[in-house]
Amino acid sequence: METRIALIGIVVENKDSAKKINDILHEYGEHIVGRMGIPYSKRSVSVISIVMDAPNDVISALSGKLGMIPHVNSKTVYSKLSTIEDK
Repeated sequence: METRIALIGIVVENKDSAKKINDILHEYGEHIVGRMGIPYSKRSVSVISIVMDAPNDVISALSGKLGMIPHVNSKTVYSKLSTIEDK
């Protein structure tokens, strides 16, 4: 199955959204390579970066679910590099 590396940048404008975000990220945990969260108290937001190695449809599904959460903005950047997994 072909996979791609992707970076999802998330800006959380309301901390009440954190549980929903974490639940969704947990659901896709097998495809997440790394995660970094930075609270920015001066602006009352949190910024999260997610690195994934997954098929396009999985990346799109995660990004779409995050985008439906109120007070959450996300953008996805895809690597041009693709891989074939042998399973």
